[in-house]
Amino acid sequence: MNTTLPLNARRATAEAAPTPRLRIADDKAMLRAAAELTRDLHAPRPRLYWADLLASVTVGYIALAGALMLTGGWAVAAGVVAVIALYRALSFIHELTHLKHSVMPGFRLGWNALVGVPMLTPSFMYEGVHNLHHAKTRYGTVDDPEYLPLALMKPWTLPAFIVIAALAPVGLLIRYAILAPISAIVPGLRTLVVERYSALAINPHFRRRAPEGEAKRLWHRTEAAASVWAIALIALVATGVIPLKAFAIILVVSSGVALLNQVRTLVAHLWENDGEPMSVTAQYLDSVNVPPPATLPVLWAPVGLRYHALHHLLPGVPYHALGEAHRRITAAVDEGSPYHKASYKGMPGLIAKIARSTMRLG
Repeated sequence: MNTTLPLNARRATAEAAPTPRLRIADDKAMLRAAAELTRDLHAPRPRLYWADLLASVTVGYIALAGALMLTGGWAVAAGVVAVIALYRALSFIHELTHLKHSVMPGFRLGWNALVGVPMLTPSFMYEGVHNLHHAKTRYGTVDDPEYLPLALMKPWTLPAFIVIAALAPVGLLIRYAILAPISAIVPGLRTLVVERYSALAINPHFRRRAPEGEAKRLWHRTEAAASVWAIALIALVATGVIPLKAFAIILVVSSGVALLNQVRTLVAHLWENDGEPMSVTAQYLDSVNVPPPATLPVLWAPVGLRYHALHHLLPGVPYHALGEAHRRITAAVDEGSPYHKASYKGMPGLIAKIARSTMRLG
């Protein structure tokens, strides 16, 4: 689903705008250190991937069952655990876009079966989309599906950006239970579904291209599975097999996962670029690391997402090696290196920084 807002970015004046990121030249010493110090960290560890995914899924679905069967505070606690665990499991979709599937055979299929299809977010909604966000000439431009200049927009766009994510589960049900089967026989609708409702994107101007070759075959298989599951779920609720209360709890947990992801997305970047191409160093400085000693990012930025700025320097390093990569680079570069400037203490300060920018420009 294209989870976008009809937001109109306002270009900041030269006096009011944040530091022009596009004018920052590449720091060659930092880029060289990042590449040379991490050459041995690019190999994924399949057993760790599988163990982490299976543990997250197991805890998430058991907690969801608890939320359905328990009452009172215990049900709420189980629901919170379900949100956190299922969010971690869902976050592996980010790793799928960077993995060489020949090195991790069966992992994409397993993830789709355990997470992607049940949560109506199959991997094709991110594969072929997220890589555009990493293209050097696309980042922060109108062609970037995962970028909005939020820091340059009006203050009300920030709460709207977060709140709209709560509607994602309903939107995904509509997309797979209604639009997918109808679009199979209505070509015009199919074009709309592919372009607008088949990507985890936040840029309302982004239009996705139709897949080709093996990507198209994978898309059709997983979309069909998600469509069957969505229709079955609605049928089970309509016939009373799944009580309305249980269905409502499932929707609340799903909305919680979507909201947590949207808040994490809000603080993944500073969102200060107004659409011009940026150097790699500028892209890094517009992105965010939340390294230790902060502890809460383990929950709200799992599977390596706490090192999002570093990930933009080294997109090929698997999530379990990013911590070591950060330690090596931090120790190697001097105190004046731009590398240190992308690290922040936590979520509250980042949200406040972006909010102050919107209010200053407003």
